[in-house]
Amino acid sequence: MADEGLRPIIVKRIKKNAGAHHGGAWKIAYADFVTAMMAFFLLMWLLGSTSKGDLNGIAEYFQTPLKVAMSGGSGSGDSSSVIPGGGRDLTRKDGQQKKGDDVQKKKSYDLKAAQAELERAEASRLKTLKTRIEGAIDGNPTLRLYKKQLLLDITSEGLRVQIVDEQNRPMFALAKAELQPYTKEILHEIGVALNDVPNRISISGHTDSASYSNGDKGYSNWELSADRGNACRRELVAGGMSEAKVLRVVGLSSAVLFDEQDPLNPVNRRISIIVMNKKAEESAVNDAGTVAVSGESEIRQEVVGAVGAIKK
Repeated sequence: MADEGLRPIIVKRIKKNAGAHHGGAWKIAYADFVTAMMAFFLLMWLLGSTSKGDLNGIAEYFQTPLKVAMSGGSGSGDSSSVIPGGGRDLTRKDGQQKKGDDVQKKKSYDLKAAQAELERAEASRLKTLKTRIEGAIDGNPTLRLYKKQLLLDITSEGLRVQIVDEQNRPMFALAKAELQPYTKEILHEIGVALNDVPNRISISGHTDSASYSNGDKGYSNWELSADRGNACRRELVAGGMSEAKVLRVVGLSSAVLFDEQDPLNPVNRRISIIVMNKKAEESAVNDAGTVAVSGESEIRQEVVGAVGAIKK
């Protein structure tokens, strides 16, 4: 027992450590969750209280917002809504409306008046071309010598330029399709001027009534007039005229005489170049075998002879 009294007394003290402080981060996360849930329930409530038509309008607005904004039509404000807005101002509930007072007016066109205006403009253009060709003849000393052989007039088909023979000044070699040098110069001047208008041209070759021997069976005035018309076409192109402008080349022999009283008059031997107006051009394109010929009396007749083929 005495030994027990000397035993040292040991006191054990246990230290308890408190847990670390968590802070307020969980509160922020919880607040975000509650806000998200509130927004979700508001969305569900809006969807449940909106009609099907309004839903379609909302969908279309987000698909094509610019179309709805510019031209009106289906959109989120097409009908009354539980939320103000979508109309002309924030306090209204009627549907979206296009801003602006401009009213689209239907345009009407007078086709007859437009056609008449086109014809007047075309006639004015052909008159200007006639004046230019006449000026080119007067300004060229060489062409001035042959002024009497150049006949320009406006017909129902367009501007007609006729180059006629004189007794001592033929355009071609006798009974041939060979052009004289001064005839080539005339055609070169005309070819350059024709490029200034979009109209297409028709070329007709004419002869007098003097016939070839054995002309009925062999080479005749029909072939000669066609060959002369084609020779003029080549010379116009050589002078600078676009070949695409040529719509038709025909040989008329002596079917359309310039001087009907004297079939052998040299003036009957001529080349007729017609700068066709739109009406004559359409008629030539759609025609099935007839050729419009402008004689002195403005005759329209069917050509029953051979037509000269256009050759390059």
